[in-house]
Amino acid sequence: MEQGVSFDLDLIRRYDQSGPRYTSYPTAVEFDESFDEAAYKAACARSNESGRPLSIYFHIPFCDTVCFYCACNKIATKDRSLAPPYLERVYRELEMQSALFDKSRVVEQLHWGGGTPTFLSHDQMVELMDVTRRHFTLADDETGEFSIEIDPREADASTVKLLRQIGFNRMSLGVQDFDERVQAAVNRFQTEAQTMTVLEAALAEGFRSTSIDLIYGLPFQSVESFMKTLERVIEVNPQRLSVFNYAHLPERFKPQRRINEADLPAPQVKLDILQSTIARLTEAGYVFIGMDHFARPDDELAVAQRAGTLYRNFQGYSTHAHCDLIGIGVTSIGMIDNTYGQNRRELDEYYADIDAGRLPVFRGLELNRDDLIRRDVITRLICHFQLDKAAVAAQWGIVFDDYFADSLAKLKGMEEDGLVTVDADSIRIQARGRLLVRNICMAFDAYLAAKTGPIGFSKVI
Repeated sequence: MEQGVSFDLDLIRRYDQSGPRYTSYPTAVEFDESFDEAAYKAACARSNESGRPLSIYFHIPFCDTVCFYCACNKIATKDRSLAPPYLERVYRELEMQSALFDKSRVVEQLHWGGGTPTFLSHDQMVELMDVTRRHFTLADDETGEFSIEIDPREADASTVKLLRQIGFNRMSLGVQDFDERVQAAVNRFQTEAQTMTVLEAALAEGFRSTSIDLIYGLPFQSVESFMKTLERVIEVNPQRLSVFNYAHLPERFKPQRRINEADLPAPQVKLDILQSTIARLTEAGYVFIGMDHFARPDDELAVAQRAGTLYRNFQGYSTHAHCDLIGIGVTSIGMIDNTYGQNRRELDEYYADIDAGRLPVFRGLELNRDDLIRRDVITRLICHFQLDKAAVAAQWGIVFDDYFADSLAKLKGMEEDGLVTVDADSIRIQARGRLLVRNICMAFDAYLAAKTGPIGFSKVI
């Protein structure tokens, strides 16, 4: 497939609305508390019949300092003594979870997210991986994808060496912006030297992939200032980049109330930054994977996209579509069989469940047939920018145009605007529609169609 993207300012202005990011379908706003520990255990039993490999996500919620832009589930604290009691519960949850899965099922993918996973001490990180291996069988280094989110302010060359020794082979680094004025406005002070130390160590230790996260739309950013950060990042040639749009939602995320709205770049400036970023990354040889993600052409994400095997889940784009996902830790979300299940969101509630010998799953969703069909369609579009109607029809035993008559009608205007091409055989998202892929996927979202009033999602651009 052709992996280009086109920036059409007029179309972006007209289609810029709020919408889901589709890390899942149905989205988490549809989760219900009727889905509980018993429903989760039943899903695990069904999944064992499939023999699918496993993926495990660990949520480490602690951060030393709060970044004002942050919308993640985190606990800002300088008290490192909070880590041991949290890890004790994580170990117990690992034990309870492992009892639900056949020992023959191999963990092909593992990810530590946060918060700040490197909030943990070296000894704690070693212990967490040891306990994980005690309860689950991890794939070897060649086939396993073991990744960690790193705050360069909380890591150095010795940390990177240790992480490689205990099994990690991929990392993502939060950078956001190197401009000191921007950093001061969002309370994230991070030097280029700190970042480069970690990147150089990753290269020296043989990490297979490094990804760098940037955010545009932060206070005091301009095209010129953001391009300086981007140029510095391009120089170190990471395999992947994520360039996120800052969504200012202070009514939902309390830390954002400490950002002065008057200091935010105007909407036109944000679009100019995005346009310049796309042009520069394309010039540097990166391909647009989708949403906010770019990768080198030889990166596994880009290769999987061309092969039609790319997938999307709660951690973003992935090459492991065939795994059941186990969520470990506070707020974590799992995807087992045809269900989603989420752990308790408050630390004391998570602790109470674990201490009582209960899995901390408190809400979720069992997908019905329509959910599964629509998830398949949305996944194909958001990952590959195209779908074969006959393939979907054959897989699900439907007449595509009849089943999705309402959705296809919603695409008419987008088709007239050149975002998408729909014919008897396929749906293809054109280069000028790829930045607006969320809009196109929304046409297939049955839950969104039933909602009235504000929907509570971020803007698509």
